[in-house]
Amino acid sequence: MSRTYAELPGLMTMMTGDEKHGPSATSTLDVLWVLYDQVLRVRPDRLDDPGRDRFLLSKGHGPAAYYAVLAAKGFIPESWLTGFGSAGSRLGYHPDRSLLPGVEIASGSLGHGLPLGVGLAHGLIARGLATPRVFVLVGDAELDEGSNNEAIVYAGAVGLPNLVVVAVDNQSSSFGWGPGGIEAHFAVSGWSVARVSGRAHASLASALGAASDGRPRLVVATVEGKS
Repeated sequence: MSRTYAELPGLMTMMTGDEKHGPSATSTLDVLWVLYDQVLRVRPDRLDDPGRDRFLLSKGHGPAAYYAVLAAKGFIPESWLTGFGSAGSRLGYHPDRSLLPGVEIASGSLGHGLPLGVGLAHGLIARGLATPRVFVLVGDAELDEGSNNEAIVYAGAVGLPNLVVVAVDNQSSSFGWGPGGIEAHFAVSGWSVARVSGRAHASLASALGAASDGRPRLVVATVEGKS
C-alpha cells in the first residue's frame, strides 16, 4: 500500500537512535518525496529495468528520510524501519545497495555520489540508453569535497544531458559560495541551473522534471539553515 506525504513523519518516528542524523534527514525529505512521487521513472516491481531512472543518494549519512520514502513507495517493508541501525538490520546508518531493493549505490562517505553519477550517466549513453536519467542528491557542504569539482567540470565539458544534480542547501558549507551561490559554480562549467524552495513540491517537480536542453542540470533546493 502506497503511503501519502502526510504519513512520512509517522514512518520517520519508527526509526530511533543517536545516529539518525535528524536535521540531515529532514532537510532532504521533500526533495526525496517529490522525486519518488512525481519524477523518477522507477517501480518496485521492475527494479532491474534497463530503462529505469537511477537515483543516487550521495548525502548518505542521514538516510532516515530515504528509508521512509522507500517504505512509503513499497520498495522496502515498513516493518524494517523499527530495526534501523540495529545488529542484523538491512537499514544501516549508511545505505547499502547489496541489502536494500531499489538502492543504486552504497553511500555515506561524502563526495562520491556525483562522480559516480557522472560515470553512470556516461555509461547509459554508451550503451545506447538515451531515455533513462541519473539523479544525484548532494548536500551543499558536501560540495566542498574536491572530487565533486572534478566531476562538475568534466560533466559540463562533455555534456551529459541525462544527468540531474539536486543540491539541498541548508547553508552549512564551510566557506560559503560568494556571488551567485552554488549555481554560479556549476553554470560557469556549462550546466543549466535553477534554484527553488526545497519545501515547495510543485516547484521541485517542475525544476527536476524539466526537459533537458542538452546540458547536465543542477537544481538547488533551499531549506532552512541547520541549527
